Amino acid sequence: MNFKINPIFADETTSILAIIKAFNTSGTIFGNGQRNIIKLFEWNDKTINIKSFKIPNLINKVAYKYFRKSKARRSFEYATLLLEKGIGTPQPIAFLENFNWLGLRDSYYVSEHLVTELTYRELVEIPDYPDNENILRQFTRFSFDLHEKGIEFLDHSPGNTLIKKSTEGKYDFFLVDLNRMEFHDTMSFEMRMKNLCRLTPLKEMVAVMSNEYAKLYGESEQKTFDTLWKYTADFQEQFYRKKRLKKKLKFWKKQ
Repeated sequence: MNFKINPIFADETTSILAIIKAFNTSGTIFGNGQRNIIKLFEWNDKTINIKSFKIPNLINKVAYKYFRKSKARRSFEYATLLLEKGIGTPQPIAFLENFNWLGLRDSYYVSEHLVTELTYRELVEIPDYPDNENILRQFTRFSFDLHEKGIEFLDHSPGNTLIKKSTEGKYDFFLVDLNRMEFHDTMSFEMRMKNLCRLTPLKEMVAVMSNEYAKLYGESEQKTFDTLWKYTADFQEQFYRKKRLKKKLKFWKKQ
């Protein structure tokens, strides 16, 4: 077993370990649990969030023991690093990895559970969401700050940014699902635009984001829009091609 706890919570090591060990028999399911299972637990007057990662395949069992950090460990370490860089994410509490002779058996990431008003997804799915354009422009500034700090969030997709209203007209942003990130000294314009291409298929949202990003980066609005829209269209084409292929495979299996 490999276990690490945030020094802030070092005095609570025993209670956190006990909650993780009781994961299968207690807690409240959060989300759909299609790949990974997330449960909520009440702990010391706060709600915590424990993510149990899908049991890896044979190759990854070995890789996560000897060659790569597990998703749970990466989530913990990246959350710690984000907070150090002034980027919002739920407070990391601990991670735990269980190994057997073959490799990684199961793993868990523990963080504080954050309740927010919306995610970026609501901006896509509800075009008349209150204060939509203001939130979108502030989100774009948040993403620009990520890029200026060299943070390439590889899962920068609609459900992975939590949005919380802080004061009138102001919003705070928090990244979740953190296990895929890369950190750079600087990020090129192309890298930045490609990093934003998974967020929305709506041209009008891309136009607003391009307008705001261009003002911050110093590139022309037209070039920003053209580049971001090209990457967005490419991503959408790939996405729906994969969906069509999966449907065909399901159909063939039924025959």
